[in-house]
Amino acid sequence: MKKEVLKLEEKNQIRELYYEHGYSKSKIEKVTKHNRRTISKCVAKDSFSEEKKNPKRKTKLDNYKSDIDLWLEEDIKARAKQRHTAKRVYDRLMEKHGENFDCSYRTIAIYVAKKKESLFKQEPGHLPLQHKFGEAQVDFGKAEFIESGIKHSGSYLVVSFPASNAGFFQLFKGETQECLFEGLINVFNHIGGVPRKLWFDNMSTVVTAIEKGGNRKVTESFLKFKMHYGFATTFCNPASGNEKGNVENKVGYFRRNFLVPIPEFNSLREYNKELLAKSDKDNEKPHYTKEKRVSELFLEDKSKLLYLPEKEYLNFKYETVKTDGYGKFTLNAGVHTYSSSPKFARDSITVRITAHEVIPLDEEYKPIVTHKRLYGSQKQEQMNWLPYLNTLSKRPRALKYSEIYELFPQTVKSIFDNSDFEKHSEILKAVADISIKSSFETAVEVLEKLTEYNKFDYESIIALHNRMTTPVLNLPEMRLSANVPKLEEINTDISDYDKFLEIGGTQNV
Repeated sequence: MKKEVLKLEEKNQIRELYYEHGYSKSKIEKVTKHNRRTISKCVAKDSFSEEKKNPKRKTKLDNYKSDIDLWLEEDIKARAKQRHTAKRVYDRLMEKHGENFDCSYRTIAIYVAKKKESLFKQEPGHLPLQHKFGEAQVDFGKAEFIESGIKHSGSYLVVSFPASNAGFFQLFKGETQECLFEGLINVFNHIGGVPRKLWFDNMSTVVTAIEKGGNRKVTESFLKFKMHYGFATTFCNPASGNEKGNVENKVGYFRRNFLVPIPEFNSLREYNKELLAKSDKDNEKPHYTKEKRVSELFLEDKSKLLYLPEKEYLNFKYETVKTDGYGKFTLNAGVHTYSSSPKFARDSITVRITAHEVIPLDEEYKPIVTHKRLYGSQKQEQMNWLPYLNTLSKRPRALKYSEIYELFPQTVKSIFDNSDFEKHSEILKAVADISIKSSFETAVEVLEKLTEYNKFDYESIIALHNRMTTPVLNLPEMRLSANVPKLEEINTDISDYDKFLEIGGTQNV
């Protein structure tokens, strides 16, 4: 029979029923549902004062606990397959202590099992006010920026470490799951490890529902990302910003100190590299309460990080879309339109989506074209006309009614204006082939160069392109050895041959 353990309140109830109300043990058994043996022991107990605790006797195991604890705590950083088993711990102790090692395998195995349980168990219940080193908080903030002259209303991801007050941030055009993952990956790679625990609010890119009891139902993609990097998660209660106050303060701090005035740059990806460097520099400041620099305290955070996984996380998703009669398709509930190719009109195609790009794929999963990903709630369209050039070359009369005509500079437009439709077909076919091999800009450059020769047939266009793009070989001067004989000067006067031609011409008259 399993031993029944009573709470203090239950013991008190049993003794009150027996001594104060005169209940028999049988009646107490019916009322409390406790077994008869437990009730008898409780009634017979004559002392409830604090029992004196005897000091623990030192065991053989005590000599080796420090080694075992150190190795198992280091295991928290490692992937599951590279963590110590009880057998490996036992072998290492034997190797280290040699003949002096005097502990059995069974004793080591029992201790390892208990230690692992305490190290790796999840802590349920309330949220601690004091954050541990190696834990981070995550949140988004809103910010505008200008990339290549175009203004965007975007977001920035902040990852803060409350124990040291270190922080890092990355800028994006939206708050999609791909943006979240890319920002986290960039920070993980930059700091050389993965936080043991990440604190989130209930952002829709992660949490799909809050279930009874407070459990979160997360997206399948986030679950895969979490398992890949091995971090634990904690989700804050709704409308409880104080639970992740450090990162919320950092959101405002980064906006005021790094995003005013509105930043301007040419490449968002390159600018994000600069932001990580700026974050490092900012972390050199003194901590607001502790007498150390943030970067010094962050070393303690870094010592607690999990190791980065060996394999890179592929941060993209696939979607299957239906194209219209022009080969176009939409994403984001029809708000954003992208082109593919006339070849895939009224078809189902697969699209690879990253934080920055939308890439429709052909039957062999090769890119048809590559688009910049659109963001925002306004209707927008991204067209890449190059796949449409071959179709247009077969229907040259439609050229001036297409948007691609406007892509050509005036010098090239004049070529089409002063030539017939048959010539249009050759030019467009050549532009299509050069665009695939080099670029559309190169094709335009070739056409502009040909205006000097007024030759616009397909062969001439391709030939000039090959000449313009083939690198010139810079061959070293050839030096002949001394024993090579010097050639005599060759007589290049051919006037004597001209006389024979004159005679021949006279005889033929």
